[in-house]
Amino acid sequence: MLTLPGYKLTEAIHEGVKTVIYRGVKSPEHTSVIIKTLKAEYPTLEEITRLRHEYKIIQPLNIEGIGKAIGLENYKNGLALILEDFEGDSLKKLMGEQKISILAFLSLARQLAETLHELHNNHIIHKDIKPQNILIDPKKWIVKLIDFSIASRLTRETPAISSPDLLEGTIAYISPEQTGRMNRSIDYRTDFYSLGVTFYEILTGELPFQSKEPLELVHCHIAKTPVSPHQMNSEIPLAVSDIVMKLMAKTAEDRYQSALGIKADIETCFNQLMSSGQIIDFVPGNMDKSGQFLIPQKLYGREAEVAELLATFERVAAGTTEMMLVSGYSGIGKTSVVNEVHKPIVRQRGYFIGGKFDQI
Repeated sequence: MLTLPGYKLTEAIHEGVKTVIYRGVKSPEHTSVIIKTLKAEYPTLEEITRLRHEYKIIQPLNIEGIGKAIGLENYKNGLALILEDFEGDSLKKLMGEQKISILAFLSLARQLAETLHELHNNHIIHKDIKPQNILIDPKKWIVKLIDFSIASRLTRETPAISSPDLLEGTIAYISPEQTGRMNRSIDYRTDFYSLGVTFYEILTGELPFQSKEPLELVHCHIAKTPVSPHQMNSEIPLAVSDIVMKLMAKTAEDRYQSALGIKADIETCFNQLMSSGQIIDFVPGNMDKSGQFLIPQKLYGREAEVAELLATFERVAAGTTEMMLVSGYSGIGKTSVVNEVHKPIVRQRGYFIGGKFDQI
């Protein structure tokens, strides 16, 4: 058990691959706290930086749905992140213990949408929304979002292609663009996809895509449409099912464009259920609008070139050997055209090797 001056540890509540989370008491205030520290005796610079990064992300925030950071303490060869103790259980644990009713689901979904709205207003993308990172007080049904170790302050970032085992986030919940194989940048709407997967699991008890092979999961996120929650269980209202499916759209442009749009639809469902005992079908996203000016990340005017590239790839996948040369001025969009081949490569379990060098 960890010994940290000024803190008395009471229990270990979670052990991850690289971190351990404890519950303890801070002296002399006798306040209950959560302590997150690194497992390794000699942690890497990257592990230490992530813990410091998480503190810097959370510390200035004043959002009801996010636990407050109390401090960052030196501990042996690393750091210990001190957080307020919410005294709630993870949504994952709660889902294993009880069936969550539609009314209870709508209550927690509304809170999560509000929290995401405030988070995105602070220009932060969480990038790892899943039931394990959602805490719930089962008595008051208050929800908190945790674990900002890979959160980003960038409004947009371009993920690098890497092995599925090395992807940031949790592969069962990550958005298609977060896989690095969609020829798309990541923005705040990646959180909506992960939220949709989480909602799907709460409602159906299952993940939309189930595979033990990471590359197969990546392909599912990119190319396969899951069975809708309503088809899985007819007791799930069609309107609620449609909200989840809109959140899980493959391209960010087809998802909700704001967390307030999600919240508005959830509140419509909640109010209908409270007043009449049933939820009437409606088109999701009618009250949705983006608070940002976003140009769609779609290739225009390159349909013929992309079609030729993909046709060549299909021939090569069938056993031929070919070479293609793509020419054009610098900045004209050659890389964007070539990157369209990422999606079929995943389906064929292929490899993509890329490199660049200066003209001189």
